[in-house]
Amino acid sequence: MSASKVHEDQKYIDALAQNNSFVIQSIYDKFAPKVIGFVCKNNGDSDQAQDLIQEVLLVIYDQAKTKNLQLTCPFDAYFFLLCKRKWLNILKKSSLNEVTINEEIVSANEPVQESVLETEHFETKQSLYEKMFQNLGDACKELLTKSFQLDSMEEVAKALNVTYGYARKKKSLCIGQLTKMIQESLVYQNLKT
Repeated sequence: MSASKVHEDQKYIDALAQNNSFVIQSIYDKFAPKVIGFVCKNNGDSDQAQDLIQEVLLVIYDQAKTKNLQLTCPFDAYFFLLCKRKWLNILKKSSLNEVTINEEIVSANEPVQESVLETEHFETKQSLYEKMFQNLGDACKELLTKSFQLDSMEEVAKALNVTYGYARKKKSLCIGQLTKMIQESLVYQNLKT
């Protein structure tokens, strides 16, 4: 992201990262009606809109926690554009032939577009990682999960009842296998272009 000034609406991102239920409720109160209206006008219903809102909030939460997301535009525009693009992708995937787009114009200022593209890119990478992680063998999944949860490889080795040297070598092999699977996937190839 560019070195733009952090927007005052960063408070919403921070509240999501801290799981502040009061502010999360205010996000629903302030911003959900616009998204629900958009989804309902574009081949969806209220339940689908609620699911979409939750998915987008989880993506923003993940990015806030793992990438320290800094908002440089109004939260409303960022959130709505993420929801809109995700909904249009859902419609495209469900192969509805006619998609009617009834929307209020969202300003196409660069910080919003840049933030949305970065978040979508993050979500795609996260999804690819999770999918490939699930394709690993059980021993690799267990070892990598433990290494994410525990502070040191000594603790991992002890928890798995293996030697420290074995745990380090196995972790290296598992990460190599996971990296290879990711790099050979079509999604990864598309991300590179």
